[in-house]
Amino acid sequence: MNISYELNQELLQDYINIANGLFYPLEGFMNSSDYHSVVDNMTLANGEVWTIPICLDIDYDTYMKVVDSEKLNLTYNHKLIGYILIDDCYMIKNDEVIIKIFGTKDINHPGVKKELLKHKYRIGGKIIVKDETILADNLKPKEIKSYFKNKGWNTIAGFQTRNPIHKAHEHLQRVALEVCDALFINPLVGWKKKGDFSEEAVLTGYKTMIEEYYTGLNIYFDTLKTPMRYAGPKEAIFHAIIRRNLGCTHFIIGRDHAGVGDYYGRYEAQELARYLQSKYNLGIELLLLSEPYYCKKCSQIVSDHTCKHTKDFIQKISGTQIRNMLAKGKRPSEIFMRKEIADSIIQLKENIFIKG
Repeated sequence: MNISYELNQELLQDYINIANGLFYPLEGFMNSSDYHSVVDNMTLANGEVWTIPICLDIDYDTYMKVVDSEKLNLTYNHKLIGYILIDDCYMIKNDEVIIKIFGTKDINHPGVKKELLKHKYRIGGKIIVKDETILADNLKPKEIKSYFKNKGWNTIAGFQTRNPIHKAHEHLQRVALEVCDALFINPLVGWKKKGDFSEEAVLTGYKTMIEEYYTGLNIYFDTLKTPMRYAGPKEAIFHAIIRRNLGCTHFIIGRDHAGVGDYYGRYEAQELARYLQSKYNLGIELLLLSEPYYCKKCSQIVSDHTCKHTKDFIQKISGTQIRNMLAKGKRPSEIFMRKEIADSIIQLKENIFIKG
């Protein structure tokens, strides 16, 4: 029996990232053993660190048709793109596993809300790509690594972001350039929640930064297509693994990496990073950097490692404040964001943010 399943855009992107090697060592969507090991232990069944489930969720009717099958055809826009060699079919209990993934059951958490919309029926197994054209215009580790090698860069720091660059991020990036031969700025441009900065705003800001201030530096810029999970500490490690697969030797984890609201502690991601680095060989060095802020006494961007002035002198670089000002068409203080970047984003007008 020839059974097909139509992938949505996010499942397609996971499929592409598996095929291209961004999600190495995964060769397909997770089977039950890998899924439960990731949720419970933050490792695949073979013991290798992995912190975010990558699953193929399917509807009940398809599940019942393929439960005894060996293969499921995968389509996108009703065109065959490949298939999955079925290792197993299984069901999950969303309410039991969600708190293990996100640390909360609160349906107001965007990752939790999104996860609850997925089918509880899952198919695990290796994927086989039949239409190679779907892999175009996506990051390919072999090509990125070859570029780094040709440049003679031996150490490369990866930087993850979903926002336009501001002074705090610039500080972290310049610190990384002091430590490594090069910096790979790799903004995430997959699904994000309503009100987040649009892909156009992020790319416009960085284009301006690179042209105006990073000219001639050892910087490589490209986008990463994968959804935000907003899973905080676990997603920080997931982001590091992806950048390892792309050839980075180092990865920056700052304050509240991949967080949202007040669901995670300011340095909870760094605590998890320290724990996993002490227990496993992650294949990448994690740069755990303190939150940068502006000190009015020092008259520059500092961190608690380089400045001990009292809180009266401290001005936090607030992403929320920057977002609110740009939304009103106002340029934030240059303490927070360079004026050229702010102006380039403001001119996008109604395209600055993701709409519902």
